[in-house]
Amino acid sequence: MLTRDRIGALLLLAFSIFYWSRIDDIRLLPFQAEAAFTGRTAPEVLAVLGVVLSVVLLLKPGSDAGIEAKGYRWGTAGLICLLMVAYGLTVRPAGFLISTSLFLAFGFFILGERRWLVLLGVSVPLVVLFWLLMTQVLSVYIAPWPEFMDLSR
Repeated sequence: MLTRDRIGALLLLAFSIFYWSRIDDIRLLPFQAEAAFTGRTAPEVLAVLGVVLSVVLLLKPGSDAGIEAKGYRWGTAGLICLLMVAYGLTVRPAGFLISTSLFLAFGFFILGERRWLVLLGVSVPLVVLFWLLMTQVLSVYIAPWPEFMDLSR
């Protein structure tokens, strides 16, 4: 029987297979060809998880009776989705440190945090620590500032 759960699982399966088929389009640098973790690793894991979870949903017995969508904060979820799109569009022009700090601060604000000291006191150090970990420990280059502020040229 084709229920809402199974229709959703079929859509997830189709999307995951399409996503998986496009992973080879991610270009790797020559030295990354034999690396254990590359730009393709996380997308591959997500694609496999999507396929596995959708197959589990397709094969599980029962119906989707009793699914209730009331009480969810759909406006908040929509704002978070818009914030993610804005982050994706600004991360290169504004630089990683600025755009990611603002993304986290506004995300916390949307989720209900109103103390600016907490918003900035958590997001900025977290982003700087993550940037340092990626660049200094894992040797992954992430442009910290906007291009016009790049002093390495």
